[in-house]
Amino acid sequence: MIWKEININSKKLVNNLKRLSFTISTAESCTGGLISSSIVNNSGASEVFEKSFITYSNESKIDILKINTHIIKTYGAVSKETAYSMSLNLINNFQSDIGIGITGIAGPKGGSKNKPVGLVWIGFGDRNKIITKKFLFKGNRLDIRLQATLESLKSLNLFLKN
Repeated sequence: MIWKEININSKKLVNNLKRLSFTISTAESCTGGLISSSIVNNSGASEVFEKSFITYSNESKIDILKINTHIIKTYGAVSKETAYSMSLNLINNFQSDIGIGITGIAGPKGGSKNKPVGLVWIGFGDRNKIITKKFLFKGNRLDIRLQATLESLKSLNLFLKN
């Protein structure tokens, strides 16, 4: 069921991006490329899909996305600030119209009281506005990754609609 929703929303995203003549780039951590994969699953994705990075480690977030080390040290890799910076830096450093950055804890290990398994931060937007959203998903590792992918696509479609 969730795969079907992902496919529907990714197709809608590609169509929305085409309609607006926008390009998109992604920076994924906990989803490990699922967002990018869902986008390129659609015919015509090459017209709108610019770049994708799987920045799983803190080092890759710093080296590739140019996230300020202070942000990761102060707020952590799974934070509003990091998701915001992932998205913003995609737009600023890689010339995409739309950027989405996602970071979270898919489990089953790695969670804490303040940052439990299932916590996901999504940052997305354009040159004028970056939005961050916090989610707390339930389920196993794959469930969390799929839910995060679906919510990312839905959020992007709503953003492009407005």
